[in-house]
Amino acid sequence: MKRTPEVIYDEWLVLRAQDGDAEALKILARRWHARLYRHAARLTGDAEGASDAAQDAWLAIVRGLRRLDDPARFPAWALRIVSFKSADWIRMQVRDRNRARNATPAENSAAPPFSPPPDEPSDDVARLRNALRTLSSDHRAALSLHYLDGLSVDEIALALNVPAGTVKSRLHHARARLKQTLERMTT
Repeated sequence: MKRTPEVIYDEWLVLRAQDGDAEALKILARRWHARLYRHAARLTGDAEGASDAAQDAWLAIVRGLRRLDDPARFPAWALRIVSFKSADWIRMQVRDRNRARNATPAENSAAPPFSPPPDEPSDDVARLRNALRTLSSDHRAALSLHYLDGLSVDEIALALNVPAGTVKSRLHHARARLKQTLERMTT
């Protein structure tokens, strides 16, 4: 990640929060919550699940912030925690779904699937969003972390808990699949 004034400010906030500055922690949370929520939403595919995962992640972040050795690693570290909390939420949903299958029909109630609000300003944006929906969650997460959050391959690897080579592969295959899907949509 580039060392922009925004990045340096985040690092300073981390250092202040590590020293017990509650106001710095509050500002850091305000600055990062939306990014962490978006990452959780990409991974869980569910608005409520993303909210739960992001909230659980913040609890873990606050508890573990003093142990973070390098404040420059905060973005990847925080996103990795969100990845773990999102995986925990998904596992819980699978477990609950399996329990629901064994329940009586009156006890079964399915929640509607998550879909982002349709606020597409143009046909190009709509095509891109539709093409992105065809990608696997792993590919969407890698693309989003790289292009939207500006993370490097190494930072994405840390955030997703996979080797850097896997990130490179996911980015390559996601771009190829996205290109292929967009070309099909325009012909």
